[in-house]
Amino acid sequence: MIGVVDYGMGNLHSVEKALQRLQASAIRLSEPSQAKDCRALLLPGVGAFDPAMQKLNSSGWSQQLKQWSAAQRPLLGICLGLQLLFESSAEGQEQGLALLPGRVEPLPPQAQERCPHMGWAPLTAQHPSPLLAADEQPWMYFVHSFAAIATDPDTVTATAPYGDHAVVAAVGRGALQATQFHPEKSGRCGLALLQRWLSSIQ
Repeated sequence: MIGVVDYGMGNLHSVEKALQRLQASAIRLSEPSQAKDCRALLLPGVGAFDPAMQKLNSSGWSQQLKQWSAAQRPLLGICLGLQLLFESSAEGQEQGLALLPGRVEPLPPQAQERCPHMGWAPLTAQHPSPLLAADEQPWMYFVHSFAAIATDPDTVTATAPYGDHAVVAAVGRGALQATQFHPEKSGRCGLALLQRWLSSIQ
């Protein structure tokens, strides 16, 4: 069973729809105690960093996610769910989950690019990841104004172009994986990524 963390800041319907298409059993989790029966957690996120962390802290999810990750149990973050894994964000004052070293910063100003960055972009693999096939350069759908700056470059598994810059598109370390893009909105390539994640946690 895949537990989809429901803390009031995620587009849960599209994530659940994608998992259903892959015939994966999933359940919404409103309470941290419900996670005990799950083999993996998925942390979605849409919105701003501080309100999301406040909800995670007040609901007990912050502690649960830290314990879950410390036990090397599978956790997948999506979009804001990736950013929350880092130590802090320029978007607010709250401390992040600090499961990965680094900080979240605004996208660099680019004359030819709009912000927020909305649309499709190709991934370039940086380090091996259970989410990505080594011989492919899939296009994924992004909606974001901030991007992670990882202190440990080995945690960056893929980047994507944004003007003249390459920004972090996916990160990972062991059972902890995350994407800045929305695989559930990325068509065939996104479903293939989610299927690889499901296969890696069996």
